Amino acid sequence: MKANYDFSKARRGAVVPPSGSKTRITIRLDRDLVSWFKSKAEAQGGGSYQTMLNDALRAFTEQQDQSLEKLLRKVVREELKKAS
Repeated sequence: MKANYDFSKARRGAVVPPSGSKTRITIRLDRDLVSWFKSKAEAQGGGSYQTMLNDALRAFTEQQDQSLEKLLRKVVREELKKAS
């Protein structure tokens, strides 16, 4: 590593917009929550804790969209499985 670098002829690279349907936001979350997701991602051999967080939020919103009847049927099926 050099002691000094000459950036006098440097040029900024093109800013490439991110692809896909994701939106960059700034959000404040509890430290313990972020730590939990990071530890889960690490335990699974790496990956993105942010993707895991996104998946958890998606699962929650999809669950909220279910009708009460569907949700009750799902819970009953799960409980019957546990009982047998």
